[in-house]
Amino acid sequence: MPDAHADQDWRAWFAEHGARLRLIARQWTRSEADADDVVQEAFVRFWKHQRHLPGNPNALVVTSIRRAALDLLRRSDRRSVREKVVGDDMETVTWFEPEADPRLAALADSLKLLPAEQREVVVLKVWGDLTFDEIGEQLSISPNTAASRWRYAMEALRKHITARTHD
Repeated sequence: MPDAHADQDWRAWFAEHGARLRLIARQWTRSEADADDVVQEAFVRFWKHQRHLPGNPNALVVTSIRRAALDLLRRSDRRSVREKVVGDDMETVTWFEPEADPRLAALADSLKLLPAEQREVVVLKVWGDLTFDEIGEQLSISPNTAASRWRYAMEALRKHITARTHD
């Protein structure tokens, strides 16, 4: 007999964290649909097998998302050799819901301009709520490198947004 309490627990947890996880998944996927698939696969894996493990649950689920996304990318890349699929469509990423606030539009445009390595750190730090140590683990870089990429990204975002809002 299914446990109704456990069913509610996962629904509540996913309702709270799902949108953030989708943004994280979008960093490693080529489309919104792929991000949805990756989040679903990673969340099910996390909830069934990893949620009771010690450590930061955010780091565990982000690890699951990254692995699922990279697996999907590998499969897609092999298929693209055969089918000559169109590459990365990062220009169509919607970072925020459309709003009237021009600062959010400036931020969304600025994120697209960052190098992938910096954008990845920003997303993991802001939406993933990970520490630089955890980001370093995720990306196989040192925590100092993660922090440097964060600083460079913040500087670039600040310059671009300031220039855009003063024009």
